[in-house]
Amino acid sequence: MIDAGLTDRAGRPVTLRGVDDDNWRAVADVVPRDDQRDWVATSGARYLLLSEREGLWTSLGIYAGDEVTGHIMYAYDEDDDRYWVGGMLVDEPSQRSGIGRASLVTLLSYLLELPDCAGVRLAVHEDNADARTLYASVGFTELEKDDDGDWTAELTELADSAGSSGSSGA
Repeated sequence: MIDAGLTDRAGRPVTLRGVDDDNWRAVADVVPRDDQRDWVATSGARYLLLSEREGLWTSLGIYAGDEVTGHIMYAYDEDDDRYWVGGMLVDEPSQRSGIGRASLVTLLSYLLELPDCAGVRLAVHEDNADARTLYASVGFTELEKDDDGDWTAELTELADSAGSSGSSGA
């Protein structure tokens, strides 16, 4: 379990846990809002398959208390010596409760402590305003945009306001 001591707005601890025989179905069943489907998979199942089949990504279940509320994954890219965050998906009923921010900061805190971590990157579509705002608020800087409208953003240090108060803050 990865725990940075952060909570959602209801005061539930937000943690990240490996996907296993006990929780994979709940993680697979996570679905976003309909208006987010241009930017994320239609369910956590797609991300679990990517992790399983490609062997690159590590999938984690997002928990608020004992409830599975989302999915997030990470990978190490030897080409740029950076960790990458992908597949962040918070279940529709759990959105706007601080879980997304708390889970992102929890994962980033974990990755930045790894001895081989020179930075963390992610890709975000230019039209995904909510995600771009969240990523900027924790310290990501947009580096370059590709032809499909996806920004590559990098974090080398968490912003001071990213979660130091012990709550999700968003």
